[in-house]
Amino acid sequence: MPVRVEVVRRVADARGWLCEPLNAAELAGQKNIHVAVTKPGHLRGNHYHRFTTEIVTVTGPALVRVREKGCDTDYTVPADEAHRFTFPPGVAHAILPTGTEPGLAIAFTDRVHDPDHPDTVREILIPPPVAGT
Repeated sequence: MPVRVEVVRRVADARGWLCEPLNAAELAGQKNIHVAVTKPGHLRGNHYHRFTTEIVTVTGPALVRVREKGCDTDYTVPADEAHRFTFPPGVAHAILPTGTEPGLAIAFTDRVHDPDHPDTVREILIPPPVAGT
């Protein structure tokens, strides 16, 4: 299964904006949800999952790099947009906020996170801009 990328519909008003990071069909199969707020100059990911499918909604501005079958593809999430990425097992991904404010990623996985038996394998797609990221 290849990576799927979708623009998420946003509703904006004077307070800001909101979106639904998953549709109803996707929500039913999820076992874990986590929210990542990433400071400018840092990144998330640089890994793949051996068995887990991960769906991540990313707010822009951000760069999302994906490695499928040895080929890297860059996706730009523009400012004031949210894009949903579905990463099947074995597909490496990295998320780098490119603005001056922290970036937001909401991630859903179809497997329970088990810190004693991690499913994540490190793979560098974007060199960390700041040591320790």
